[in-house]
Amino acid sequence: MDRWKRMGAAIGSHMAFIVPVCVATGVLLPGVFAPLKAIVPFIFAIMTFQGALCNTFGQLLAVFRHPARLLVILAIAEVFMPLLAFLLASVLFGDNVNLVAGVVLEYCVPIAVISFMWVGIYEGDGPLCLASILVSTVISPLTIPFTLSVLLGASIQIDAMGMMMDMVFMIALPALAGIVVNELSRGWGHDTLSPALSPLSRLITIVLITANSTSMSEYVLHMTWQRLEVALFILVFATSGFFWGLLAARIMHGSQPMLATMSFTCGLRNISSGAVIAAQYFPGETVFPVMCGTLFQQILAAVFGHVIERLCAEDTGERKRKVRVARQLSQRK
Repeated sequence: MDRWKRMGAAIGSHMAFIVPVCVATGVLLPGVFAPLKAIVPFIFAIMTFQGALCNTFGQLLAVFRHPARLLVILAIAEVFMPLLAFLLASVLFGDNVNLVAGVVLEYCVPIAVISFMWVGIYEGDGPLCLASILVSTVISPLTIPFTLSVLLGASIQIDAMGMMMDMVFMIALPALAGIVVNELSRGWGHDTLSPALSPLSRLITIVLITANSTSMSEYVLHMTWQRLEVALFILVFATSGFFWGLLAARIMHGSQPMLATMSFTCGLRNISSGAVIAAQYFPGETVFPVMCGTLFQQILAAVFGHVIERLCAEDTGERKRKVRVARQLSQRK
């Protein structure tokens, strides 16, 4: 068991190196790994269950009783980012309405379920992350059509029932099961079961990232100058999502749990739902900006996770230094 846990810890500490390899493998070998997309919902369910084992109903309810952080996350993810995406894309790609639509669609979809895994790796606030995912998914059948209508003048109807069923299977039921197990076992789920399942969760995350990356294979392997410009824009803009979350957490004087949670929830989006909407309601060209996030999101999450660790390590070192100084002063007195 110790080796198993050490392996999980090693994967978590090297995600910044593992993720780019997964993305490259999926892009270069789509025929091998694309069939694995069929088990992606099950992977999400396992990850959600493992992460929820560390939470209680009391912690989740506390998020809704004091919703300031939740509202900030939703404001950045569902209002600020789509509006900024529209303004910048209109300036850069204004002569191509399809590309502008794809960029906007990429940033008005719900928060990604996989953010729960990243928050767990970097010791974030699990209940806040879970609440953010749930709320953004529940309101998405209203927010997506409204955002597209206001910014693009596009009228679409979202498959609300389909999105709700996905949420129930991948998020709601596994999260409920994990919290119930933790509550009924009086902490055994948090102390014993979650650490035992954590390496499995990280292993299947590698499978998940590799499988999802296969969707970009055709576009990457047949790259054009315009697609390259769009990809570079998505890279920069996706980076800004993590940064805005990190900045908001800093302004709110957050420690590592808040920094990790707000950075990942503001930076990671449910690209699969955006791709489905793009393919159903828009020309094929619209899909490319949406799917570009597949190339960058997980790599950026790994990079920002490392940044958060460094920031918090500096904060911890500074606090320890102040404590030592205070003790020395008290001894002199």
